[in-house]
Amino acid sequence: MVKIAPSILSGNFLNLEPDLRMVNDNADLLHVDVMDGTFVPNISFGFPLAEAMAKVVTIPMDVHLMIVNPWKYIERFAKVGANLISFHLEACEDEGKDPREVIALVKSCGAKAGLAIDPDVPVEKLFPYIEDVDFFLIMSVFAGFGGQKFIEESVDRIKQLKAEMDRIGIQRDIEVDGGVSKANSKILAEAGATMLVAGSSVFKAADPALAIKEMRD
Repeated sequence: MVKIAPSILSGNFLNLEPDLRMVNDNADLLHVDVMDGTFVPNISFGFPLAEAMAKVVTIPMDVHLMIVNPWKYIERFAKVGANLISFHLEACEDEGKDPREVIALVKSCGAKAGLAIDPDVPVEKLFPYIEDVDFFLIMSVFAGFGGQKFIEESVDRIKQLKAEMDRIGIQRDIEVDGGVSKANSKILAEAGATMLVAGSSVFKAADPALAIKEMRD
C-alpha cells in the first residue's frame, strides 16, 4: 500500500489548522514545499510556518527543498520538525556540491534524506545514489507551482529507477510529486512509487478524506 502525502501548498492559507488536522487523521505524511523564488519561480514557506505546523502535525513532516544551496538550511528545518528532507540534484550540480555530503548532512540531523529531480533531468542520474539515500523524489511536473498537469512520461522514469533498484538488490522509497490523483495513483504504485504527493486533488476535493482513501486503495 502506498503512503499518501497531501501537499499543504494547496491548503487554505487563511486557516491551515483544519487542513492539518484532516491530514493527521487520514494521511501518512504532510508534504511541505519550500520555495525560494530563485531555484523555482515561486516563494512559499519558511521556518516560522514550518515550526508552527509542526506543533499541530502528528504524522511525519516531509519537507521538499526547492531552493538554492539547500545544505545551508537543512539543520534548521530538521530542528523545527522536518522528519523527511529532500533536495534537488540540480541544486548540487549548479554549485559543484557532492550530493552525498548533503545526504549525509540530512541524516546527521536525524531526518530521512531524499534526492529529487525535475522532469527534464535523466533519471539515470539518480542511480549512483541508491545506496546513500532513504528515498527519491520524482517530480512529475516542473517544480514551482501546484495544480499542473501530470507528465505521463514520469511513469516510465519510475519504472526505470525501480528496475535499477531491483538489479542491484537495494530498495528505496520512490516519492512522486505533481498532478497525482485517483486517476493515476494505481498506475504510479504499479510502476514502483511508494509515496504519493497530492495537493489539489486532496484539498480541492469535495471530501478530502475520501480522496486520500481512494488514492491509497
